[in-house]
Amino acid sequence: MAPFEVSILLCLLLLLPCVAISSTPNRGVRLELTHADDRGGYAGAERVRRAADRTHRRVNGLLGAVGKPSSTARLRIDGAGAGAAAMAAVHASTATYLVHIAIGTPPLPLTAVLDTGSDLIWTQCDAPCRRCFPQPSPLYAPAGSATYANVSCRTPMCQALQSPWSRCSAPDPGCPYYFSYGDGTSTDGVLATETFTLGSDTIVRGVAFGCGTENLGGTDNSSGLVGMGRGPLSLVSQLGITRFSYCFTPFNATAASPLFLGSSASLSSAAKSTPFVPNPSGALRKSSYYYLSLEGITVGDTLLPIDPAVFQLTPMGDGGLIIDSGTTFTALEERAFVVLARALAARVRLPLASGAHLGLSLCFGAAAPEAVDVPRLVFHFDGADMELRRESYVVEDRGAGVACLGMVSARGMSVLGSMQQQNMHVLYDLDKGVLSFEPAKCGEL
Repeated sequence: MAPFEVSILLCLLLLLPCVAISSTPNRGVRLELTHADDRGGYAGAERVRRAADRTHRRVNGLLGAVGKPSSTARLRIDGAGAGAAAMAAVHASTATYLVHIAIGTPPLPLTAVLDTGSDLIWTQCDAPCRRCFPQPSPLYAPAGSATYANVSCRTPMCQALQSPWSRCSAPDPGCPYYFSYGDGTSTDGVLATETFTLGSDTIVRGVAFGCGTENLGGTDNSSGLVGMGRGPLSLVSQLGITRFSYCFTPFNATAASPLFLGSSASLSSAAKSTPFVPNPSGALRKSSYYYLSLEGITVGDTLLPIDPAVFQLTPMGDGGLIIDSGTTFTALEERAFVVLARALAARVRLPLASGAHLGLSLCFGAAAPEAVDVPRLVFHFDGADMELRRESYVVEDRGAGVACLGMVSARGMSVLGSMQQQNMHVLYDLDKGVLSFEPAKCGEL
């Protein structure tokens, strides 16, 4: 039996959404990612400040996904007959990288937030749109597409959004949803299926997505969101692929970053690998995350005295560390961040300076920030050490004469951000359950 036939059979057995791919299934797909700030022309200190602000909002949104559903962070599917509601994971919509795809027949170009921390794919819809925030491209209009189809309450796609708190039970002509993020952004509409075009010629039919007709807030100058998380409605799950990778170009660069889906995602034999930590069984709303086991941090040649429990994930979903595309600056649990900051301050031996204008807390004053000598910094994951290059953890503002640590403090969990992943090819192998990485010149891949 061919691999594509096997994937369709598995979809049927698991009662999850299935898609049909009109392309060479073993070829893989390459997409281009652009930084959210490139469209606005932001650079220098303003780019750093915006990244820090997004990081704090993003982490707060991720932390808001802990525990029971709240009125400010939930996805609800209301059954028309019974008024039932289903809830699923939601996270901050703050964008760092945008992916360029197309939706519908004929295809309409779509720019959306790439989010490894959530599942739902959604865009603003003119059906008509009762309330839409500004976006750079025309609104997608279902009536203008030959391949749009509503999803009913009883389909596996709608059922995939259910939770232990409630059920979509009554016969329903559609699958309404409401999705609210921790930063105030929300989308309200119906779950539907549509044909998506990935790259120049990969056509994917029957992709489930949210068609939002009442939306608040914004998605950083884009038209919606593409979830790449571990849940059944993410693009990764719906495509049935077992691997994907990306390589983020430097923080201040304007060059596009590549995203590889399927067999095109590959690294060399020199790459290092660390296993994903199983998602917490007691925290359904964090089931989308990619958890890693961070065991320690070295500064210079010294392993820092950080209690390993600081980074451990509890069965109820507290603590832990996730890798995330939507968080720019790595956020370390406060107890670990304090130890790291003290160690760096002791070794740099320069006067401390204010980084308030950048949104960063550990900065050093220097006439030539680019010349500040910093010690090596290594993250020790289970089975793999990630040594960061200077440009991956030092942020400079030459006008203000400061060099800062490009990381922030958080309470409740830790997040490996995109700046620390820059110029590193990162591969998510879902079949083997490992994350692999190796240094790379991302602009040349």
